[in-house]
Amino acid sequence: MDITDVSPTAMVNAVAANKQAQLEQQVQVSVLKTALDAQASGALALLQAMPAVLPLAPSGSLGTQVNLYV
Repeated sequence: MDITDVSPTAMVNAVAANKQAQLEQQVQVSVLKTALDAQASGALALLQAMPAVLPLAPSGSLGTQVNLYV
């Protein structure tokens, strides 16, 4: 296909469609970044809500050597 065979109107329409696609992609990336930030914030809140260190059991045969989260 030779570039001279394409009408000016078709070229303008192709450029406009390309610009629209670029804008849509930028919006999608922005929404993705916002969602990832919200997810990171929620994960951080969950991690901060956990107790820092759980103590070992003071006596008995279970829980005196290793802490296990179940």
